[in-house]
Amino acid sequence: MPELLRLEALRKSFGSLRVSDDLSLAVGEGELLGIIGPNGAGKTTLFNLIGGDEAPDGGRVVFRGVDVTAEPPHRRCRRGIGRTYQVPHPFAGMTVYENLLVAAAFGAGLREREAYAPSAQILERIGLAPKANELAGALPLLDRKRLELARALATRPQLLLLDEIAGGLAEAEALALVEIVRGVARGGVTIVWIEHVVHALVAAATRLAVLDFGKVIADGAPAEVIARPDVQRVYMGIEA
Repeated sequence: MPELLRLEALRKSFGSLRVSDDLSLAVGEGELLGIIGPNGAGKTTLFNLIGGDEAPDGGRVVFRGVDVTAEPPHRRCRRGIGRTYQVPHPFAGMTVYENLLVAAAFGAGLREREAYAPSAQILERIGLAPKANELAGALPLLDRKRLELARALATRPQLLLLDEIAGGLAEAEALALVEIVRGVARGGVTIVWIEHVVHALVAAATRLAVLDFGKVIADGAPAEVIARPDVQRVYMGIEA
């Protein structure tokens, strides 16, 4: 499959703590790549480097063949890199629908009238259409998670970064979210998904990578990666 994203020897340190250590990774178009790792492994920093919230100390971020390492987040968003955050922060005083219109306007560069139909379609797809006119600040957790995903989709991403979007959800809620993410992937969006709810990733991912101390220690088919003794030791604390 054609390559969409390539990370080349990324390095990032905060003081004496190195959180990305010559990290290299490639993502092909149409993949749903899951990423797991213990706390402090560098997962969220990795997303910050891809999205432009953090600048690397070394290495390159290449998206669709273009070096975007020095570009700010809004430029990368316009190129097609969208993301969610662990803790949703919608515009609480605006309606669900208005939140998507803002994302479509500033993330995808659509004019207001151009954003009406695609925003409504996304709400239908995500299951939030019945709550389109409710204030975002009044939504329960699952719906806020759905809205976080919907806002990211409204930016028209080619690459979608999901940061622990299933965290804090009950089992049935997590499964419902997995089905939504699968539908997004079937719609042609390439996804990289960080998640502590491992069964959710294994159920959806086409590939799984494991980070530890800023390095990729395993990368491959999800079931095979989870079964590796070094992964079980590092991530699950299981000694082989």
